[in-house]
Amino acid sequence: MYYFIVNPNSRSGKGADIWKSLSRSLDHRNIPYKAYLTECAGHATELSEKISSSATQDHPITLIAVGGDGTIQEILTGLKNFSFLRFGYIPTGSGNDFCRSMKLPGKPEDALEAILYSEKTLPMDVSEITCNGFSSRFAVSCGIGFDAAVCHEISVSPLKKLLNHLGLGKLAYLFIGLKQLLFLPPISISIDTDADMKHTYDKVFLTAVMNQKYEGGGFCFCPCADPSDGLLDVLVVEGMGRLRLIFCLFLSIFGRHTCFRGVHLLRCQRITVKSSKSLAIHKDGESAGLGTGFSVQLTDKKLQVIIP
Repeated sequence: MYYFIVNPNSRSGKGADIWKSLSRSLDHRNIPYKAYLTECAGHATELSEKISSSATQDHPITLIAVGGDGTIQEILTGLKNFSFLRFGYIPTGSGNDFCRSMKLPGKPEDALEAILYSEKTLPMDVSEITCNGFSSRFAVSCGIGFDAAVCHEISVSPLKKLLNHLGLGKLAYLFIGLKQLLFLPPISISIDTDADMKHTYDKVFLTAVMNQKYEGGGFCFCPCADPSDGLLDVLVVEGMGRLRLIFCLFLSIFGRHTCFRGVHLLRCQRITVKSSKSLAIHKDGESAGLGTGFSVQLTDKKLQVIIP
């Protein structure tokens, strides 16, 4: 049995139409499935917990997310009984960094075919972030600084809703990203890791804790990140003027930014990040609110992700 958790509002509302097409394909082939459409933020977590709680050795479950990276994040947070689960992903979001990093099909129809007919899985590390007293899991990344500021402003700004209505939702990220790039002040950051490594950085623009190579809709911040290696990859960008910073971010699309002075890469299993002032924090591209820091650790769980 296949269980689908569908975010109908993904891709500026086109997620519902994509799911209608996919469900017709499933019905035409008489494939047994159950589908659940999310109704609000956090609903995917509730559905995931309910569905996965019934998974057993005698009754394994294939659970499929239809949405964006934020939908995956919510589903991961609610998952139970990892040993008896296979996880599939059909991308209908705007960023789709999970799809990009895991080398999954980008077209929903192709992704469905891979899920139905592939026997291959990749055991993915599952990370957990604790922020402002709350814990949740993530699949791609979390962080504080530029990327988180964009995510936070997108979540509270009426601009995205307006542009979504006009079918121009991606422009909201461009406008807000440029604003944050020009005006976001750098801060001091301290980092503690499980290897008793302590670092302090001044004038930090971006701190990202990565489980995958890509975030932010295609920025290859950690080119050597491996979602199955039992390690977190951390990027810190500090001490750059705005023009140099823009060039660094441009090169990060191709993973060629790592030679810049001020770009620091770390690896660890646990990390605590503290900032000198309260700033936006994100998890898988969704706002995690404002705070002065967070901690991340790899859990002892592995999620079997279906790959082509």
